[in-house]
Amino acid sequence: MNDWPDGWNGDRADRGGERYGRGAGGQPEGVRAMPHVQRRAVPQQPSQGYDGGYDPPPYNSDYNTGQVYGTPADRGQGGPPRVPPQGSYNNGGGYPPDHAPDWRRRIKITAISLVAVFLVVSIGTYFWADSKLKREVDLSKVIERPEAGDGTNYLIVGSDSREGMSDEEKKDLHTGSAEGKRTDSMMILHDGSNGPTLISLPRDSNVVIPSFRGSESGKMFPNQGRETKLNAAYAEDGPELLVRTVEFNTGLRIDHYVEIGFAGFANIVDAIGGVELDIPKAFKDEKSGADFKAGKQTLDGEQSLAFVRTRYAFAGSDLDRTKNQQKFLAALASQTATPGTVLNPFKLYPTMGAGLDTLIVDKDMSLWSLSQMFFAMKGVTGGDGKSMNIPITGSTGGNLVWDKAKVKQLVEQLNNDEKVTVTSN
Repeated sequence: MNDWPDGWNGDRADRGGERYGRGAGGQPEGVRAMPHVQRRAVPQQPSQGYDGGYDPPPYNSDYNTGQVYGTPADRGQGGPPRVPPQGSYNNGGGYPPDHAPDWRRRIKITAISLVAVFLVVSIGTYFWADSKLKREVDLSKVIERPEAGDGTNYLIVGSDSREGMSDEEKKDLHTGSAEGKRTDSMMILHDGSNGPTLISLPRDSNVVIPSFRGSESGKMFPNQGRETKLNAAYAEDGPELLVRTVEFNTGLRIDHYVEIGFAGFANIVDAIGGVELDIPKAFKDEKSGADFKAGKQTLDGEQSLAFVRTRYAFAGSDLDRTKNQQKFLAALASQTATPGTVLNPFKLYPTMGAGLDTLIVDKDMSLWSLSQMFFAMKGVTGGDGKSMNIPITGSTGGNLVWDKAKVKQLVEQLNNDEKVTVTSN
């Protein structure tokens, strides 16, 4: 079989005596023109099914296409390299068409993630705060209760409890070292559709101690017509008898009970960085430790406690003190419910912790009800509500006597959730 092209063979003699190579006198082989050789096409082999069914590309039978080997595809024949357009994938300035980012999907995933984190944090905070509430007051032990009216009534009590305070703290806060606890301030907060109403009950109010069931013993004590100061009811049998006495002497049903001690009060103020107040007149009181100049100033926890406890520096004594207490609590609520506190976890959690650690509430109080009370208190300062002392007609034996006619009218307006028109004397 002859593998040489037509007209060729392997015999040098058949080529007319032409000799090339070593010892040849003719032209060298390097300049000899070579005829174009057409290779026979290799038939495509059927797929053998290997490697997942991959079929190799057909064999390219062209001997020479004019492509200069080793030249990049982006370079023309003999010309400069082609520069890809700005921002194209090959130039490193973008994404391949099938890998372009889906911004709509990314934004959706980010939004869902943020909502999920917010829900987890909110739910966790709710259960954390709810678990810290001390639900110690059982209003089911209160007997002969008035019928409920419209709206919600909170009895807010500030006690002089020194529980958890060190000797140094008692000295700094001028609380003394008396054992047990007494009520230093009492207020009724009505939250209704006509705005909140905050009513102070002076601790020296003259009231009748009604029949009651002992909160610890369960023993019944009859009504003996005994008249005494309002805060004596708390000292005698705690929050349950205080609620019973307020309901008996006003005719207003109390829905929730909230109590905070000295330490908790001061800690809340310090946690939010102090409370700004405008004090119209300078005053000083050795018993409470108060020493204030007139004008706007920011009170810390120690100063705030002295401010709300001072009574002997005023001509109106307990009545003037209750006005200061209302003013301060409304300012505290207003300055606590701000974005700077609510949206700042480094402020929010210490503030909540400071209050909840010493807060005592009734067994039916929910965190939602407590927050409603807080915002109702803020509404008093914001101009949406009203603050007042319970109407007084005079005094007897050093005790303040309530104006029964006005108190009855006031309670009717609260029970009917009407706008309060009754004024203090």
